[in-house]
Amino acid sequence: MTEHTAAPDKSAALAELLTSRWSCRAFESREVPRPVIERLLSLAQRSASWCNTQPWQVIVTTGQGTERFRTSLAEYAASEGGELGDEFDFAPPAEYRGVYRERRRETGWQLYEAVGVERGDRAASARQAFENFRLFGAPHVAIVTTAADQGVYGAVDCGLYLGTFLLAATSLGIATVPQAALAGRSAFVREYFDIPEDRKILAGVSFGYPAADHPANSYRTTRAPLAEVVTWRSD
Repeated sequence: MTEHTAAPDKSAALAELLTSRWSCRAFESREVPRPVIERLLSLAQRSASWCNTQPWQVIVTTGQGTERFRTSLAEYAASEGGELGDEFDFAPPAEYRGVYRERRRETGWQLYEAVGVERGDRAASARQAFENFRLFGAPHVAIVTTAADQGVYGAVDCGLYLGTFLLAATSLGIATVPQAALAGRSAFVREYFDIPEDRKILAGVSFGYPAADHPANSYRTTRAPLAEVVTWRSD
């Protein structure tokens, strides 16, 4: 009789990464060493994709490359009114309804309360939102693009890559914040980095080491219980 050995349970390691990952909105200025960034990118490269097409490409800034981009992006955003922008290569959500609206609002108020923005203070909330264009002070940003001709499934594959990137960064002690706000300025980002038209800009990820004592980093978001998202069928 053949004995079957139970597969080792590695879920605790994954659970630790998932629960300890969070969106950092204030960074230290010190850079992540190049070998550590390369390790992060090598781990992220193991992400799954349809037929292993790996449609993602990534631009990573360091040093003065980050500072020049930060300055130029902030100047452009300010000249356009400072709002989050509508230059998306992929259409953003038309609106949030029901529970999705409630979850979005909860997350937003967690941030505003942490940094002292009172409800109804639109000027203060706009200033906080504008930090997206300063990359929240991060020393690096990754711009993730997908192959335009792969359509929505290429974007899904790149979404998987983003998730793997975030967990890989967490495993290396690197803080991250994924930013659709940068995709909202795709026209500028495309021109700045000379991204060809056969690539679509999906998102940016600012990353580095967290400013641990900053109030913007003092809260954590919740997750819905399984009963809200899973339907079981046994017939």
